[in-house]
Order: sequence, then C-alpha cells, then structure tokens
Amino acid sequence: MTDRIAPADHPIEHALAARWSPRSYDERPIPTAALAQCLEAARWAASCVNDQPWNYLVTRKAEEPEAHAKLLACLSPNNQGWAVRAPVLMLSVARTDFASSGKPNRHAGHDVGQASANLAAQAAALGLQAHQMAGFDAAAARAAFAIPEGYEPMAAITLGYPGPAAALPEALAARETAPRTRKPIAEFTHLGAWGNGGSPA
Repeated sequence: MTDRIAPADHPIEHALAARWSPRSYDERPIPTAALAQCLEAARWAASCVNDQPWNYLVTRKAEEPEAHAKLLACLSPNNQGWAVRAPVLMLSVARTDFASSGKPNRHAGHDVGQASANLAAQAAALGLQAHQMAGFDAAAARAAFAIPEGYEPMAAITLGYPGPAAALPEALAARETAPRTRKPIAEFTHLGAWGNGGSPA
C-alpha cells in the first residue's frame, strides 16, 4: 500500500500528511537529484545557534554496495529482514559539542531529529518514504564506519519508493496496512499549566 495519507483532524501540508514509515520497498534506485533534494531539506532545518550538528552516512545499494551491506548488518535482525530491499540506507549522527565553543550541546539530538523530519517530509513530497529506526547497534555502526568520539549515531534510516505490503511477512504486512492513528492534541498539549490538557481549537 503506497497511499497512506494521515486522517488529520485539522488541515496540514500534504507532504506531512503523506509521510509514513513503510517496511516494504521497491528496489529501484532513487534518482541522484531526488536524494540530493532530501539532503537539501535536512540542510535547511532549524538548529540551536545555527550549529547544524547533523551528519548523515549515506549508503546506496547500487553505488556503495559494501557500505550498504555493512550498515545493514548493524540493524536489528527484525529490521534487516525488510530493510535489505531499500535502495538507500542512512545513519543520522549528531555532533555532541558545539563547533564554536566545544561545549556540550544538549540540543544536538533534537536538531538532528528536525533535520531528519525535514528529510522525511521532502521524501514524501517526491513520492519516496523514509523509515527512521532505533533498532540498530550504535557501537557496531561506530566501529564499522570509524565514527569518531564526539559524534553520536542517532537513527538508521531507509529511503526509497514504497512497495506492496504483500511482499512482507504476514505480521509486518498487517502493520503496513493498519489504520494510521495518533493521540489527540488534547493528550499532549498543556494549556497554560502542566497537566491542563486541552486543544486550542
């Protein structure tokens, strides 16, 4: 299933509603220009004092097959099973100190998340989808790619064109086609005081 538009309660931009996290991928390569557009969107994310702590290790299955296989091996076994078909596999990495002062940047993970959200929304606008994963071995990724100290692997990310749910094992196919849901705004919004739940609308 490739059309997974979010049933938003309030109107939002189409690319945001169209963004989701598939596990089934078409194996066709991503055009170089489209990949560059996704990374350009990440480039223009907001960050604390414009420090831009994000880094992306990008492996393309066709162009960097050994690196793609090496990063795939860092994923959890469950994620390896479906991520192997993705034409692009990435790793987001946060520089944990400010470049200007060398002091710890406690906002680095937040800022890398913003960059990855931009990347995912741009991917959706192009008919692609990204799936961001916590299920990977950060220490193995650091060792495999010689990621230096001061840089923290944050998430593994697949990128590609969504494929049919039928290509997945039954349990994953069911998750792929399940209705999309989110908590209502009132459950995570605190109006004026913590615990004062409600929606501004």
